[in-house]
Amino acid sequence: MPTSAVELADRLGLAFRDPSLLAEALVHSSYVNEHLESPTESNERLEFLGDAVLSLVMSEALFRRHRDEQEGVLTTRRAAIVSTRGLARIARRLGLGDALVLGQGAQNSGERGRSSVLAGLFEAIVAAIYLDAGLTAARDFILSAAGPEMEEALPADALKAPKSRFQERAMALTGRAPSYRIVSCEGPDHERRFVVEASVDGHPLGEGEGRSRREAETMAAEAALAALAALAALDRQADPVAAQVDVPGAAFGTDAPARLDAPVPQSTPGPDADLVESRRR
Repeated sequence: MPTSAVELADRLGLAFRDPSLLAEALVHSSYVNEHLESPTESNERLEFLGDAVLSLVMSEALFRRHRDEQEGVLTTRRAAIVSTRGLARIARRLGLGDALVLGQGAQNSGERGRSSVLAGLFEAIVAAIYLDAGLTAARDFILSAAGPEMEEALPADALKAPKSRFQERAMALTGRAPSYRIVSCEGPDHERRFVVEASVDGHPLGEGEGRSRREAETMAAEAALAALAALAALDRQADPVAAQVDVPGAAFGTDAPARLDAPVPQSTPGPDADLVESRRR
């Protein structure tokens, strides 16, 4: 087993009967593409299996922990943890990226820190544990690694992806869905930088930057949500009484009544593109 795999196993307290499984879990496809003469395989097949194991384990754990919640809320909680962003957060906390085996080109372009790469790495390690030691061992590893996320007692709305929350807020305020516009797209194909503007009814509310259009849109939605929160805070400071009643939606160019602090309508969440996006890019 390569040194990186040995060190990672020791640090995480993992004992493999077949060390080659962990070694494979750490190999990014970029390394294989640059070493075609090598029999080494990438972690993509393990990533595929790990995704299914994660979904099963998290579904069971949330089902048992939140006995009073309905399917839609449980789906939202699971998606927040096993989304690309959620798994990347766990992978960073565990320092998994340090052990990743990358091709030189991917290393130079910063792939080691990319969320989709880290999320795939975590899934591959889960699969390696499952194949080597079974479901119980994989479950123990997952629930330990995701302990902080499992302990968070956040309301379901707070767990939704920024784009979902921004859309719900925009609809509640104006009856119109938000739109996204690419402001700029620069850099070579392997290192694109997108800047996206989020707006409602033609009124810009935030900008975001990312390595993909989807990532930039997510950041723009977060900026727009922050702008709406700031507007609501200013309104409450100006007139604490009026802030609790309907006010004109002039900021969005509409005569329809809107509440800056209106509660987001409750609905059964469906699959969210940001949360279930493919992690193989």
